[in-house]
Amino acid sequence: MSEAYKTAERQGTGPSGATGVDRFFRITERGSTFGREIRGGFATFFTMAYILVLNPLILGGAKDKFGEQLDPVQLTTATALVAAVMTIIMGVGGNLPLALAAGLGLNAVVAFQLAPLMSWDDAMGLIVLEGLLICVLVVTGLREAVMHAIPQQLKQAISVGIGLFIALIGFVDAGFVTRIPDAANTTVPVQLGSTGTLAGWPMLVFCVGVLLTVGLLARKVRGAILVSIVTMTVVALVVNAVADVETWGLTTPEWPDKIVDAPDFGLLGQFSLFGAFGQVGVVTVVLLVFTLILSDFFDTMGTVVGVSAEAGLLDEDGKVPGLGKVLLIDGAAAVAGGAASASSATSYIESAAGVGEGARTGFANLVTGSLFGLALFLTPLLTIVPLQAAAPALVAVGFLMMTQVKHIEWDRYEIAIPAFLTIAVMPFTYSITNGIGAGFLAYVLIKTVLGRAKEVHWLLWGTSALFLVYFAIDPIEQLLGV
Repeated sequence: MSEAYKTAERQGTGPSGATGVDRFFRITERGSTFGREIRGGFATFFTMAYILVLNPLILGGAKDKFGEQLDPVQLTTATALVAAVMTIIMGVGGNLPLALAAGLGLNAVVAFQLAPLMSWDDAMGLIVLEGLLICVLVVTGLREAVMHAIPQQLKQAISVGIGLFIALIGFVDAGFVTRIPDAANTTVPVQLGSTGTLAGWPMLVFCVGVLLTVGLLARKVRGAILVSIVTMTVVALVVNAVADVETWGLTTPEWPDKIVDAPDFGLLGQFSLFGAFGQVGVVTVVLLVFTLILSDFFDTMGTVVGVSAEAGLLDEDGKVPGLGKVLLIDGAAAVAGGAASASSATSYIESAAGVGEGARTGFANLVTGSLFGLALFLTPLLTIVPLQAAAPALVAVGFLMMTQVKHIEWDRYEIAIPAFLTIAVMPFTYSITNGIGAGFLAYVLIKTVLGRAKEVHWLLWGTSALFLVYFAIDPIEQLLGV
């Protein structure tokens, strides 16, 4: 934290001669300048703008219980709108250089866990409900109780499991990994490519994209993921124009008739707050909402603290200034994301890129949010990206989330076994909820077997009991004659 900031904190006023905007955002107080804030805002946007492609890719590629799919153009509009509005609100209300957009991992839960069980309206209603409950947790102060209930290393295992799940989705979406039909009479469930080998121009685009992305990440290039997506989209456009490609899958890389178009707000307000209860029952809804809260809430806490520490904004006790307000805005972002059918919006760790460029205040968010607003009118340009050009980003994000595995103590079986089950069950069952449940149940069981049941927080006992019902729902229904 800069000396100017500390001095201003003690005096309660901004530096003399500062403009109104400067004083409001405390730019000079925090040792920053308008130039640094603007550069930081651009840097943050370019490191997280990939969500404008990936969110429609993930949500638009899934079907709900009734076989319905969301429109990619409308998804792009909703994603950009929520990111623009909530990033600006965080800047003005929270005064942190912390941008928000649809959360990766959370959108995978919606697409591959919620939607197959219910309609899209019901699934987005659960996102709204999750956001409202997070706001209640913040207002009542229960966030500390929930945080302390889950062992830190189990939280990290959840992030790792989601990372592997996202990477698997990337491989599957690109066709790099495919399911072997049961008619093949083989015990191997998946294979390389569609025939056991890699073939076709689209597959070459994906493989080169993966190599480009990991190379850029290794070089620590800012905006590596976005650079890869843009580069490989251009390559795909050229390949599609000169080669005979049978199919690219969901999206064919063809230059649109127009680059700028009016945004399509057709998905706004398309949610049902309590519709899911009638589709899957109360117990399943409670577990699904808990999964969403767990993923969203703890990811946010880590991101807020990490970005604030990087910016030197933590106080003497290591606390984030105005944390309650920041978390409340983040909870409201989840509500906004669900209400717009863009999935839960959350704080982005990529905001650290803006901090690296000098951003220290919420003014940088005005820049980032404005750029997302501009993207609203560039939807035709953003929807030419094929799966093979965007999927490498999923693999890269999976790697980034996987790095949390180093914090797990693998020689302590009481935490290592639950962590392993959490990580393994998620991708192997294509379910984030199953992974979390397996980890919680194993943790409670092992602690009990070791005679240390008292170390388990009562909230974890209660949650594990719900997961036990969740996994045993079929025999329970048979016993009850339901």
